[in-house]
Amino acid sequence: MLRLFRVLGLVAIVVYSFIANAEETFTVGTATAARGQKASGTIEVPAGVDAALSIPVVVVNGARPGPVLALVSGAHGTEYASIISLEKVIERLDPAALAGTVIIVPLVNVRSFEQKIAHVNPVDRKSMNGFYPGRMDGTQTERASFLITKQVVERCDHLIDLHGGDIDESLRPYGYWTVTGNAQQDALSKQMVLAFGLDHIIISADRPKDPAASRYLENTASTRGKASITVEAGHAGTVETDDVEALAEGCFNVMRFLKMLPGVAMRVENPVWIEKVESVTSDQTGIFYPLVKRGTYVSQGMRIGYVTDYVGKTILDARAPAAGVVTFIRAVPSMTKGETIASIGVVAQQAPK
Repeated sequence: MLRLFRVLGLVAIVVYSFIANAEETFTVGTATAARGQKASGTIEVPAGVDAALSIPVVVVNGARPGPVLALVSGAHGTEYASIISLEKVIERLDPAALAGTVIIVPLVNVRSFEQKIAHVNPVDRKSMNGFYPGRMDGTQTERASFLITKQVVERCDHLIDLHGGDIDESLRPYGYWTVTGNAQQDALSKQMVLAFGLDHIIISADRPKDPAASRYLENTASTRGKASITVEAGHAGTVETDDVEALAEGCFNVMRFLKMLPGVAMRVENPVWIEKVESVTSDQTGIFYPLVKRGTYVSQGMRIGYVTDYVGKTILDARAPAAGVVTFIRAVPSMTKGETIASIGVVAQQAPK
């Protein structure tokens, strides 16, 4: 009976979203798409204490009413696989086949992409996935975050935040399922992450709860009652077909699950659920040598890499703080004190209900 109520709750959410999006035109930034059309434009971030910024956006307004799904990537402009995956979605998504509206923001951190600078916006040296919901009297990152909150997050019913291994990250593909305590919302976001199809899923129960201090993009949507997920695929700044297609096809399959596209929505069966992530941080500056690869299962205390000084003397042994799977290991030899060496995903003993 409990399962029946959950299913009915999910159906009600999807139906409500379907009814709510009956607009004949849909506008985000300068992009306005009539029913059955695809339009491109920009979210214009005005100059403030630093320079202005134009963030590209595409609106695909389906031929029939339905939910509004936001797809966002490029908060870190050298996570190339996720950016290229949304370029593929823009190219392939046919508004004639679509019920509802898809907002696509393929590249948030334009200056990082252009200058090939990892992790931060070079204009203000801030992460563009760390200052939500933003503010208009802040720096460029904060102003951009505020406008994305207003024009993308608050306009959508569901959101997928796409990431991938940055230049210095050898990353194993995985998704995040955020647990908010709202049973219906959590059940729907769980089904979304299963439909996306990545076979390792991190259970994220420690995100900020305050909508005014949400910090991350997906968390900004979740704290506003919108079932949303984060996904990661790609490694070391590469653009490999398998990673790009996993992210692009995952987006399409979530659209099938939400009844935005025709066809049967597949779902990953028996995923590896990760209950927490333990990170290893370097307390030395030097040259890093990995001893394991992304996706390797390790035991607690196992040596996973080491750091030498610039003439080859070992100054740090890196060991796994817990048993689990290597979700990320540093992809480049450059190591600075305080940087992350690796992350170990601790596997849950049983799947969440």
